Amino acid sequence: MNKLDDLIRELCPNGISSKRIDEICSISRGKVISKDYIASHMGEYPVYSSQTENDGELGRIDTYEYDGEYLTWTTDGANAGSVFYRNGKFSVTNVCGLLKVIDNDVIPKYLFYALQIEAGKYVNTGMGNPKLMSNVMARIKIKIPPIEIQSEIVRILNNFTELTAELTAELTAELTARRKQYEVYLEKLLESAKKDCSTQKMSELFEFKNGLSKGKDYFGRGNAFIRYTDVYNKRTFYKEDVREYVECSDNELQKLSVHRGDVLFTRTSETAEEVGYAMVVLDEIENCVFNGFSIKATPKTDCLLPEYCAFCFSSKEFRKHVSTKCVFTTRASLTGKVIGDYTLCVPPIETQREIVDTLSKLYDLCHSLDKGLPAEINARKKQFEYYRSELLEFKEVG
Repeated sequence: MNKLDDLIRELCPNGISSKRIDEICSISRGKVISKDYIASHMGEYPVYSSQTENDGELGRIDTYEYDGEYLTWTTDGANAGSVFYRNGKFSVTNVCGLLKVIDNDVIPKYLFYALQIEAGKYVNTGMGNPKLMSNVMARIKIKIPPIEIQSEIVRILNNFTELTAELTAELTAELTARRKQYEVYLEKLLESAKKDCSTQKMSELFEFKNGLSKGKDYFGRGNAFIRYTDVYNKRTFYKEDVREYVECSDNELQKLSVHRGDVLFTRTSETAEEVGYAMVVLDEIENCVFNGFSIKATPKTDCLLPEYCAFCFSSKEFRKHVSTKCVFTTRASLTGKVIGDYTLCVPPIETQREIVDTLSKLYDLCHSLDKGLPAEINARKKQFEYYRSELLEFKEVG
């Protein structure tokens, strides 16, 4: 990094000033592009949405709205604040933010790397559903060094990105294979359990209730709070997983408290495929409530092990039920009634324990960030993030 240090000493010895995003970029969002539209207009040009899987690509169509260098970001949902660099012909949906650099003193790829650090700091997690809307993005300040310094930082980080991608490609391929193997085992074990099980409607097994909706001023203190991102990203939840707190009344606490064995489902998302994700509470957490963008299923009986629920609601059969039966307008929305209509296979408790023992080990190998391949891939990601932060840490003017 000697060249970079020399450039900083030469070009900005007194520090670097900042600019707001709305001084650097034009800010907009896309238009409604449904999956039906994509299916009937298939082509070569990507449509980017607010999802982060598959690089944010929702599908491909035969026309495009934008051509050139842009940045997009996820406006809401579990991955709100995720930023992507785009270069080419593409379109974006109405739930995807779009930035076009209009300042000749800013390199789009430099802004991309800087926003990867800064955007997440401005995500509003109040009310349980994370958001980073255009008016907030506009106010984010980014330190803008001279073009020569930006170019050198982009060169270094591009090289680092390529090296990291090469190092993780084999690991990622192996992890993908293991996760597919896990999914095969999950389906086989759940299918084999049907030979010796009873069947019951979910409405007979659980009582359903929507969660807490509060303004952002109520968050940051008070009672333990399970966020939408917790439900979306985790299959199990323990005391140590609590990351948010909210003030609520005694009445709200009484009606919306969460206890061991409760199953939480994501209630709304941009796509139907992301509703109905299930997470099971496996600790008794004192005075804990849950977010309004999730549905709580409280067991009426003791015929299901909570640990078993963490796996059985990941089956293809259940996922198909919730994704095809949910209501879709501008967003997909799920109700307790839809979940309640699902007929669930209930194996004997001993069979459930055997399934849990087998799948828990496989799941940890494929998904735990503290073990195996996920841990190694995560370590490489953290290494890149560390060097990126070091490169973009400047002394500010004054």
